[in-house]
Amino acid sequence: MQIPLRYGRSSLSITIPDQIDLSVIRKPVMPLITNPNAANEQAMTDAVDSPSIDQLAAGAATACIAICDITRPVPNHLFLRPMIQRLLAAGIPASGITVLVATGLHRPNEGAELAELIGDPWVIDNVTVANHFARDDDDHVTLGKTKTRGTVVRLDRRFVNADVRIATGLVEPHFMAGYSGGRKVIAPGLAHAETITTFHSARFMADPAAANCNFDGNPLHEEQMEIVRMLGDVQALNTVIDEDRNLSFVNFGEIVGSHALAVDFVRQYCEVAVPNKFSTVVTSAAGYPLDKTYYQTVKGMVAPIDILAPGGDLIIASECSEGMGSAEFVEAQRRLLECGPDAFLKNILQKSHADIDEWQTQMQLKPMSIGNVHLYADKLPPSDQALTGVRFVSDLNDAIQASLERNPGGSVAVIPEGPYVVPIYRPATL
Repeated sequence: MQIPLRYGRSSLSITIPDQIDLSVIRKPVMPLITNPNAANEQAMTDAVDSPSIDQLAAGAATACIAICDITRPVPNHLFLRPMIQRLLAAGIPASGITVLVATGLHRPNEGAELAELIGDPWVIDNVTVANHFARDDDDHVTLGKTKTRGTVVRLDRRFVNADVRIATGLVEPHFMAGYSGGRKVIAPGLAHAETITTFHSARFMADPAAANCNFDGNPLHEEQMEIVRMLGDVQALNTVIDEDRNLSFVNFGEIVGSHALAVDFVRQYCEVAVPNKFSTVVTSAAGYPLDKTYYQTVKGMVAPIDILAPGGDLIIASECSEGMGSAEFVEAQRRLLECGPDAFLKNILQKSHADIDEWQTQMQLKPMSIGNVHLYADKLPPSDQALTGVRFVSDLNDAIQASLERNPGGSVAVIPEGPYVVPIYRPATL
């Protein structure tokens, strides 16, 4: 049987022998919004736990719209222009409207990439579009410390000081924070490096509750919620897309309530109960734009760990067209290779603040502690392959066949959409 995996801007086909016990794990068919423009307009009118966007903007002089960076396939082209037009119609001048790319500690999105991210030249031509820079001290306002864990909260002043504050994004599983979108667009998206490196420190990441699809006791989620409360009045526009990246859900309103409804919607599709564990799991890093770097590829490795049999093989395909990721992430990977997983983890658990991007290396230890991770990435330079710390393969089908030979009689799971689907092991009850 041939199965396409998301890979780069297209797909990559794998072949599973017909006699193999195969499970293809994907979302159930999702409802689609036939008129996205009308749905967006309706969402901004019938706001969740909030006045409409027109009422919010009445009498306001400034607005800041936070959007996710290029690593998320958010349908910005569907909602940014109508949102801005309504702010303008309500009386906010174009000079008072800023679209702020919530980069967190990621690199900025500029030039053609920024144009692709925004998806509508009208937006770039009519309002200010800017990147957040987490390491620029002067760009941030200090709000205080969280009461529970003492995180120093410093956020981008352009968002904090705006009269109307809107976080927009895609609601999908997130391997640390439970789900993306909503409060996560603000922190880490618009947070200072000091804030990000505190609640991305090893003590947060090592908590079992800091996991995909989980909010209960999740320390990242709890800190993010407290940061939102410190910030005050914030709205959100939340979107959910299907496997083909068509709009399936959109709402607008108070950030906590509207995001919670979006999570309730997407849970029923992306959390897939699976009655077995598998000796061979084949997945992807969800294709472009998520699989541009090895850094982001780690999300695809973590998502299926609940169904990976101990000692089994996790085989992941990721284009890695931009290589490893940040220089800081490369340094963390070097330290992992030099000292080994146990010593690496022991060392970072002693820090109050994480080194930038070392949390991704820490998350890579999760699948490595269960089985053997194999990577297919034909755009990753040979000089970087050893830095991954996993086994590099040059042919996906050969890697699958080798896994089947190591595990005779074993079963295979294939997850074409990668980390946008989270299989959850739930053994059948008699």
